[in-house]
Amino acid sequence: MFNSLSDRLTATFKNLRGKGRLTEADVDATVREIRRALLDADVAVPVVREFTARVRERALGSEVSGALNPSQQIVKIVNEELVEILGGETRRIRLAKNGPTIIMLAGLQGAGKTTLAGKLSKWLKSQGHSPMLVACDLQRPNAVTQLQVVGERAKVPVFAPHPGATSSELDHPAGDPVEVARAGVEEARQKLHDVVIVDTAGRLGVDADMMEQARQIRRAIVPNEVLFVIDAMIGQDAVNTALAFDEGVNFTGIVLSKLDGDARGGAALSVASVTGKPVMFASTGEGLDDFELFHPDRMASRILDMGDVLTLIEQAEKNWDKDEAARMAKKFADQEDFTLEDFLAQMQQIRNMGSMKKMLMMMPGAQNIRQQLENFDEREIDRVEAIVRSMTPHERLAPKIINGSRRARIARGSGVHVSEVNGLLERFAQAQKMMKKMAQGGMPGMPGMPGMPGGGARKNAKNAAPKKKAKSGNPAKAAQERKDAEARRANAAKALPTGAAFGQQGGDFDPSQLNLPKGFDKFLGK
Repeated sequence: MFNSLSDRLTATFKNLRGKGRLTEADVDATVREIRRALLDADVAVPVVREFTARVRERALGSEVSGALNPSQQIVKIVNEELVEILGGETRRIRLAKNGPTIIMLAGLQGAGKTTLAGKLSKWLKSQGHSPMLVACDLQRPNAVTQLQVVGERAKVPVFAPHPGATSSELDHPAGDPVEVARAGVEEARQKLHDVVIVDTAGRLGVDADMMEQARQIRRAIVPNEVLFVIDAMIGQDAVNTALAFDEGVNFTGIVLSKLDGDARGGAALSVASVTGKPVMFASTGEGLDDFELFHPDRMASRILDMGDVLTLIEQAEKNWDKDEAARMAKKFADQEDFTLEDFLAQMQQIRNMGSMKKMLMMMPGAQNIRQQLENFDEREIDRVEAIVRSMTPHERLAPKIINGSRRARIARGSGVHVSEVNGLLERFAQAQKMMKKMAQGGMPGMPGMPGMPGGGARKNAKNAAPKKKAKSGNPAKAAQERKDAEARRANAAKALPTGAAFGQQGGDFDPSQLNLPKGFDKFLGK
């Protein structure tokens, strides 16, 4: 999502770099490119006009003309205006002071309301709440069954007194959705659930019957929040649909579903601005955990290819094993060797954080290598794990004993070629050396670190510089010395890591371009 828009805006801002002063013509050209980028992304025309007018007005004002770096100031203005049309600030659920908090979901059929009900319930459960789902979609075939399955996966109870329609369009739904909603809220109150999520019926298009039913449910249960679920891939029609639902049920917040799709994302930039209602949540995948609170400032940073490091840190804090992190920290402090057991534990920690592609796309500048990231095979982590698990415990602790026959056995056990085992062991040896350097308090090539030129005391500065070896006066011996030096340089070049991640040769993925933390690139095979 937003890839096309991000590419266009990034290319536009590149043209401003290096200019010490921006003329009115420069600003007009930039605003024109921004307008085209937004229209190509399916943003509503009124929103585009208002957005570009504000950007142009601010760009021609004193905040840019008096700035030391006008081009960066333009990027700052665009970023602030994007945050504004996305809602301004993060909006959280307003919890009821007394009784359960009632959340009603509304939207068109196919927008993903039922699945999102399970995602929202699981997210609320992780926040310490006790949610319950209420099945009020009695018209779509098997909608009640789907909600029950989703609730079972999320480990959240579902109130479903009526099965609803089954498989035939001629089936008449059993039960009144309004009465089911009212009874569900009462059931949650008696069983002391503090949050009730009511899943309502949708249609393929906006019609009077659907709106009237939604209004009746709203009047019956008086929800604290009415969340309008909209497919982020809907395009220009998003505005008309949102306005119809806002008039019909007066929703209080917006949830964007299918935000991981390849659509241009104009709905997200249009709906909040046109309706004046904030985007509260975003569904970013098919799993129940692919759900997150919507932060307008972070989304604007993603669009402008400035990364979303805060979300990345939050995911790490949520999924990272603190005991394992403490164990590794103690191991560094004691300067113990980094083993393949530790390597395997770190790989499992990374897997727990979710998709590697999604994590790396949150890094600043990731759009520059998006194609390489899309070609990255997530199964490479499985292959690495299979290789390490095919080793004996002693081999993991002392990989130097792994000779040719052992490597062949490991390759057969993990279902890979011997060259992949060799590549993994070579990269692990490099990572092990690097970890040892880090434990000793220094890193090669980093000025200002102990033991490096410029990093130790002044009295050791002469000792830090290698002494130049005098050339031999014997022509034959001098020729041999030159030959040996060339051989050493060739061997050093061969020792550099090559190929794609985790030993796959010929790949394009290069994590070093993402400015990852020191040592992380070694685990990825670079």
